[in-house]
Amino acid sequence: MARILIAEDEPDIRELVAFTLRFAGHEVTSTANGEEALHQASQVIPDLIIMDVRMPKMTGYDACRAMKADMMLKDIPVIFLSAKGQDSEIQAGMEAGAEEYLLKPFAPDQLVERVKSILAKFGK
Repeated sequence: MARILIAEDEPDIRELVAFTLRFAGHEVTSTANGEEALHQASQVIPDLIIMDVRMPKMTGYDACRAMKADMMLKDIPVIFLSAKGQDSEIQAGMEAGAEEYLLKPFAPDQLVERVKSILAKFGK
């Protein structure tokens, strides 16, 4: 279906998200931090990027801003996954260029539905 890039520093969550999306039929590339995600995004050119906010080396916010400044990556929708649900965190994520901000914990079927909805919105 779609190529999806995941950036999540917590291995269990990264594997759960990857498994859930592969089971839904997507091709998934996983990375452990924002810096790796930025590098992989330019290699893979995914249809969608899912990132944690707080990661080592480069935060999700910084990685998203860098992607949005890159002509090859700027139109790829980004979903932030975070346990930080304060309005200021959500606003910072949206200002960084995210399409959506999902709070952890989330149900796998909820993630699949949001991914499906965003991919449809972007014609993927």
